Amino acid sequence: MAAGNRERMKLIKATLLAGVALHTLAIGLNAPAMAQAQIDTLQPNIPADAKLLLSANELVYNRDTEKVTVRGNVQIDYGGYKMVARQVEYDQRAGRILASGEIQLIEPGGNVVYADKMDVTDDFGNGFVEALRIETTDLTRLAAETGERRNGEEFILNKAVYTACTPCATKPEHRSLWHIKAERVIQNGRTRTIRLEKAYFELFGKPIAYIPVMEIPDHTVKRKSGFLFPEFRYTQKLGAGVGVPYYWAISPYMDATVTATGLTRQGFLLEGEFRQQFHNGLHTLNVAGISQMDKDQFTPGTVDALETNRGMVASRGKFEINPRWAFGWNVLVQSDNNFARTYDLSTFDGTTYVNQAYLTGLGKRNYFDLRAFYFDIQDADPDSNEENQQPIAQVLDYSYTAPEPVMGGELNADINFTNVKRNRLDSYTVLGVERFRGLEGTSHRLTGELEWKRTFIAPGGLVLTPLLAARGDALGLNMDDPGPAYTGDYTNSDAATRRMLTAGLEARYPILFAGEGSSHVLEPIGQLYARPDEQLAGALPNEDAQSFVFDATNLFDRDKFSGFDRVEGGTRANVGLRYTGSFDSGYGLRAIAGQSFHLGGLNSFATDDLVKAGADSGLETKRSDYVAMVGIDAPSGLMASLSGRLDEKDLALRRADATVGYLGLTWQAALTYTRIEAQPLYGSEFDQDEVQTAAAFRFHEYWSVFGALTYDITRDVISRNGFGITYDDQDTLFSIVYKQERDTDSSLANDWSIGARISFRTLGDVNVGETRFEELDYF
Repeated sequence: MAAGNRERMKLIKATLLAGVALHTLAIGLNAPAMAQAQIDTLQPNIPADAKLLLSANELVYNRDTEKVTVRGNVQIDYGGYKMVARQVEYDQRAGRILASGEIQLIEPGGNVVYADKMDVTDDFGNGFVEALRIETTDLTRLAAETGERRNGEEFILNKAVYTACTPCATKPEHRSLWHIKAERVIQNGRTRTIRLEKAYFELFGKPIAYIPVMEIPDHTVKRKSGFLFPEFRYTQKLGAGVGVPYYWAISPYMDATVTATGLTRQGFLLEGEFRQQFHNGLHTLNVAGISQMDKDQFTPGTVDALETNRGMVASRGKFEINPRWAFGWNVLVQSDNNFARTYDLSTFDGTTYVNQAYLTGLGKRNYFDLRAFYFDIQDADPDSNEENQQPIAQVLDYSYTAPEPVMGGELNADINFTNVKRNRLDSYTVLGVERFRGLEGTSHRLTGELEWKRTFIAPGGLVLTPLLAARGDALGLNMDDPGPAYTGDYTNSDAATRRMLTAGLEARYPILFAGEGSSHVLEPIGQLYARPDEQLAGALPNEDAQSFVFDATNLFDRDKFSGFDRVEGGTRANVGLRYTGSFDSGYGLRAIAGQSFHLGGLNSFATDDLVKAGADSGLETKRSDYVAMVGIDAPSGLMASLSGRLDEKDLALRRADATVGYLGLTWQAALTYTRIEAQPLYGSEFDQDEVQTAAAFRFHEYWSVFGALTYDITRDVISRNGFGITYDDQDTLFSIVYKQERDTDSSLANDWSIGARISFRTLGDVNVGETRFEELDYF
């Protein structure tokens, strides 16, 4: 029914706003330990021009008592708020509003508040609610026997229970594994704090933690100093550890976290992270240190066993100059070369930490990248031999693509400048062959390259792509001669130059076959590149083109070397066949196979090289090895791929990679086999055969087991293995993991470890060690 006089309108507005006040009373308790619903103010946010709609079975106004009552299916819609109740009464003399009977309020954000009885003043300064229950849009729930608002600034919930229940959205009968219960919860609007009295944390219906009194900031406080959740860990040689982090909110733009961790076998590890936010970026400073209590736990002769006082300082920065330009840095300084890895310091525990400073720019058709590098090799070698052999390098890359076609084709220009300084010779000998990964001294190289190509489609569908490229290098070398151990011709000139001109043509002829339930594209491809011999082949340092694998992925590359220090020369043809098939049933097939032919001039892959980059690569002969790849994808979740390289004479298997995987709802699995035949000249003395497996099986709605294993066939040893079990119902996550790795080179501080994690949605995580499986990243 419509409201027709001022008293009725006052009743309606007061009733609706009282309902909003009820909602505010309940979900104002926004804190990590209670409901996470967001609310900006303690008063309802009603637009000034909001329209109000009221309907009820009966409206009664008593002039003598000055009470207005609406009964029966009361529904109010005002300013985005919707409220229903059986009865609402407004006492004008007392200035109180009383609502009763299955009260339900839906606020604009979607949160729903339920209550049996509500009694509040019409200015919302004080009030009382019975049987309060809240369901928020982020699927959390809060309930209390009674709720009160006092003095316009305190909200009190008596016998409150809070939990998160994501599965309840589709399964109302689901019961969350955990709850927080408190005798009283008090939010103070003046101090902006929430006080919990006699609180229990219950797991599986059993109290596991009791908190007599705890005061925490409410949702209006974005950051507040205080202790965070403890951190737990356990590893073989460090022992059990408990870390207590303290968060310090220094200013709105500056904060820090200090963590003290007690390790049963090594003593106290102290860590600190300081963060400062600027208007255009962030700077982070990390420090850590320990005085080791029991060095004998580590492998004798390693740096872990020799050092007592260990520590590190690290700095990271990332800043935006403008939307296109940015600069930053990552720098780590340690007392020894294995501290961060031994103690699993987050983001610093890899085998190699790349120290760098950079400046980058990105445009619509060009980019600029300038970087300086220093490489920390984290291993247990007390002499840091590998790290001392690493270069200090500065690298500039610039690429530009013309915005408009040039002679109907695409023109691209690339510039690279590299300066390298190494303080110690990096070389090793395999089967009497010495490889020089880096010479002592300094070298710099400036490279400029232009490439133009255009695509034509001839009658009948033949696709022709002519290509022209020109490249020039200027080098300055001041490095020690490798000496008589190097069988090639080495040049140590401070003004060496090199150039390369290339004319190429690619021809492709895609052929489409369409069947009743499938389509197939078969595409023969041929390439011809004519160019002179590589100048100074093998006579120059090779820093960035050492890694070389010839396979189907780079069969059709114009220059198959991985970097700028080597350049492919001589006339070469690449031929192959590419196939793609798709089926209405959802299956997909893909394949590529081919071979490369050296037609004339000097074969760059057959020339000597300081690192023997082309040796045993399959390209050092006139006719290359065969390379092929085939893959299949099935709608059931099954996928498989196989790639390999076969000898051009007897089809002997030189390299193979095979992967079979399945990704389903109940279980997932992957099996990878890798075989690499020995390449003595390239530095690989033995055949390498390895099998990697990983699997996960969900045996219950929320329970899963998983495991991974890596078997070194050549050495007949399981090099890595691990397994674990996890429970995840989207609100509660529990996982425990065991991992083991064979320490074949004494570079690991811990051969095995146990990790566990328990996470409660909206509350936080408790971690014990590391629970991540890299082998399971496939899933």
